[in-house]
Amino acid sequence: MSKESRRAARNAARAGREGTASTGPSGSPRAGRRERVRRIEQRSFLERYRSLLLGAVVVAVAAVVIGLVVTQTTSAAYSCSITWEPTPTASPAAGATPRLGYTQDVMVSTHDVVRPQNYTFCPPASGKHLAVTGQGPIVPRLFRPDDSVSPINWVHNLEHGGLVVLYRGDSPGATADGQQAFRTFFDTFPPSPICKVPAGRLSPVIARVDQMKWPYAALVWGRVLPLETWDPALVLQFYATESERLDENGAFVTPPEPQCVLPSQSAAPSQPVAPSPSASGAPAASGSPAASGSTAPSASPEPSPATS
Repeated sequence: MSKESRRAARNAARAGREGTASTGPSGSPRAGRRERVRRIEQRSFLERYRSLLLGAVVVAVAAVVIGLVVTQTTSAAYSCSITWEPTPTASPAAGATPRLGYTQDVMVSTHDVVRPQNYTFCPPASGKHLAVTGQGPIVPRLFRPDDSVSPINWVHNLEHGGLVVLYRGDSPGATADGQQAFRTFFDTFPPSPICKVPAGRLSPVIARVDQMKWPYAALVWGRVLPLETWDPALVLQFYATESERLDENGAFVTPPEPQCVLPSQSAAPSQPVAPSPSASGAPAASGSPAASGSTAPSASPEPSPATS
């Protein structure tokens, strides 16, 4: 048997063992391998990318929620139509006790607050406000310049007879020394003059408001005491004589919602008489308003007279 015959025989035997045979280019048989057909599962687009798509949806929802929270947090809680200035007060009647501060027209004062709540005057000594636990009236404290609080919260304190002290963000009250002076004022604050509401229940709220023409202002319901410089003694006098007031018959004229009930008009305590700054020992109030007939606060410590 020739060499070629023997090679062909070996190739034929190998092809038989492997289960297939093929023919080469020259026609001679050659060994081949049987290929197994593999079934490839075809998955849909959603099945292939389900995890990726689910992650994208979660991220999108989180971004929307965060955006809404940030918008609610940073959006203005209130706006002002007019930055309020006091108008000249009428001359007091003969024998009348001069009053500190200036009367501000009372605005509509309901609890249907919207954002931003618009106030005709700023700073507002009345107006719409929240009546929600923790949001109005609010617990009095010193609010720092970057704290979030607005008239929609503390106007309700005024309605109950509270005192609100305001400072502008560019005033000395926003400095470390100014904040310390406010803390001292807060820590030594007295009870209310008639109902004896303890300090810390309604007063004093000390907060930043930039929409006003003076560095400082003290507010009670419907009345504003502008201040060019911080004068705690004068503010306490303003609170003692204006936060809770009775008429000549012993009935409350302010605040609208007093925190005590008088036994009777005949037994009601008499309206406290405001001492003059010199008689009370209060230091000179270089920034308190005067009743000189000017529409702008002057540097005189004299209180404004009662309106007719």
